[in-house]
Amino acid sequence: MALRQPGGPAGDDATAADGAASAAGLGAASGNGGPAARKRRRPAKARMLQLFGPAFVAAVAYVDPGNVAANLTAGARYGYLLVWVLVLANAMAVLVQYLSAKLGIATGRSLPQLLAERLRPWPRRLFFGQAEVIAIATDLAEVIGGALALHLLFGLPLVAGGVITGLVSLGVLAVQTRRGQRSFELTITAMLVVITVGFVSGLVISPVSPAELLGGLAPRFQGVDSVLLAASMLGATVMPHAVYLHSSLTRDRHGVVTDPARQRHLIRATRWDVACALVVAGSVNIAMLVLAAANLRGVSGTDSIEGAHAAIAEYLGPTVGVVFAIGLLFSGLASTSVGAYAGAEIIYGFFKLHLPVLAVRAVTLIPSLVVLALAASPTWALVISQVILSFGIPFAVIPLVWLTGRRSVMGASVNAKATQIAAWAATALIVALNLALVYLTINP
Repeated sequence: MALRQPGGPAGDDATAADGAASAAGLGAASGNGGPAARKRRRPAKARMLQLFGPAFVAAVAYVDPGNVAANLTAGARYGYLLVWVLVLANAMAVLVQYLSAKLGIATGRSLPQLLAERLRPWPRRLFFGQAEVIAIATDLAEVIGGALALHLLFGLPLVAGGVITGLVSLGVLAVQTRRGQRSFELTITAMLVVITVGFVSGLVISPVSPAELLGGLAPRFQGVDSVLLAASMLGATVMPHAVYLHSSLTRDRHGVVTDPARQRHLIRATRWDVACALVVAGSVNIAMLVLAAANLRGVSGTDSIEGAHAAIAEYLGPTVGVVFAIGLLFSGLASTSVGAYAGAEIIYGFFKLHLPVLAVRAVTLIPSLVVLALAASPTWALVISQVILSFGIPFAVIPLVWLTGRRSVMGASVNAKATQIAAWAATALIVALNLALVYLTINP
């Protein structure tokens, strides 16, 4: 069983459907504004919604277990102080993911493919090596999250929970293999809905201060520790594997698009796809921080997922604790499935190898299980994985901004000057914060 690659039946069906959607959209736009034109415009909007999906898969990376730990810690320690950090982080994520998605549409190739074409053999192997290390580090955090959730819900040992998480992720990946890209997107989106309910439900019964929430939008810090926490929240927001993967997702969904008008239509739909998906993910992250700020401020032991869950169950009731653990479980399952998909795309992009999904899953899962068995604590392993991910950010984001700013690569879809300036500014901030995170972690 191997993951579907571009050019398969799913890609061809999607390409045909998107072509019809594009034609309908262009036809509606050229109408004279009469009843017939208005009748055509309504289906065109519905067809644009059918183009949504790739961004919701990528958005799972922004609500993975690593984000859960950081957001709950920020709210418990500092209340609403760092709300602005999540707003800024989400704005940068929207820009970066949009550029990755646009790259796949404009070129018909993924970011790993474009990099492989421009690198000599040895630099290509080295680049691939760091990308796979990043994939392993990503999977570590996500398998830990799933294992912790199974431990909290059923008392399973962490290693057993990690194995179950890996096996279930194989089932999710099988949806893409057997049913195609669209079915996989719908499956992950459904899991994202469960994650959202799990992490947001506590707000239904907990008081939130609107005034303090608005006050949290003002950028400020409260001591060195809040700076470190903000750096970890901002620096770990843009995940390297999501940057690599999003270009693959749009390539697989739309195929090679050569018609400029159709490219513009797909890019416009993608802009909305990214905005909607990351608004959902950003709102979930803010909800977790607000939940902790309103109910767990000053409570000890909330700097770990286990401790935060125990505090939520104590202060908000066992039902909310169970719902939260279910959200954590689906966060681990969805994010590790997406991470394995990203690992397969990295291998395919650099070496054009179609590996069986079991082999791809084993490449990242086995090291995660070893670390889970040997680590002194799951939280410690999560911290180490986030530090490793920090090293991979520049290798993904800098080439992305460079490529999307070159007309020879993007054609008419090249970044506008203002977009390119904003992209480089966001890149500089992301890289600086990740370097700061690494330094402050090593030299606390």
